[in-house]
Amino acid sequence: MKTGVFFHPEFRNRDWPIIGDKFRNFPMVMARELSLPGVALFESEPAEEETLLLTHTVSYLADVRRSWYYNGARLAVGGCVRAGEMIAQGELENALVFSVGAGHHSGRESGWGGTYLSCTGPAIANIRKKTGMGRFAILDTDCHHGDGTRSVFEDDHDVLHVCFCSYSNVTGEGTNVDVDVRGPITDAGYLRAVKSEFIERARNFKPEIIFHNLGHDTAQGDYGDIGLTRNFFPQLAQIVKDCAEEICDNRYLIITHGGYRADVAEYAFPRIVEILAGD
Repeated sequence: MKTGVFFHPEFRNRDWPIIGDKFRNFPMVMARELSLPGVALFESEPAEEETLLLTHTVSYLADVRRSWYYNGARLAVGGCVRAGEMIAQGELENALVFSVGAGHHSGRESGWGGTYLSCTGPAIANIRKKTGMGRFAILDTDCHHGDGTRSVFEDDHDVLHVCFCSYSNVTGEGTNVDVDVRGPITDAGYLRAVKSEFIERARNFKPEIIFHNLGHDTAQGDYGDIGLTRNFFPQLAQIVKDCAEEICDNRYLIITHGGYRADVAEYAFPRIVEILAGD
């Protein structure tokens, strides 16, 4: 098996914070892609609270537990944790993990912007706990700064976090990187920035797995519109997949992030599955 797709029926037909019901037609719209050789659909399972506590404080987790979106967020994190573990153990090469209520705005004791549990924090902590892997790269191409992810990993110099947002900064011995891509910007201009600011750094850093917080809120007509077309997102995934093949045996994990345009999601994510599967 090569490519895993992690989804749960609860992700559709609900008005999730910020992203709404953009997954209402999933996974049905990916039927052809899910039938490709080497592709498997997994039903995400909720992350154990013990795993969540590898990243979050007891008091913060208690607060989130009282929210209506807690179970969806737990399922999202659970899918990411399982996908990461399967990739680390060689059961998968790469994966696309669907996420609601969880993502890059969640730190150890706070969360906002529709993401109230961390995905990469528990996934990386779990991989480190269960395998000998310790070095990771996180690419963030959602329109907003991944402040929660940064707060979890800012002092961890074995994690390269490159965030494409609205300002430029490099700290943490070069492992905390912000790249200003405020629009308007063309697809080609953004892809050039990814190649120069992430791909080159990743080649030098040599991570064992690449995680990718992939939002499409940057698309034309979405709430973070910086001028990108829907064709940008599969092109982006192809470039990062090529990098993963070169530097870390194709170990590449994409987590869906911001954007509420269902039509963009339904166009981009099936094509990204094709790319991951090498079709």
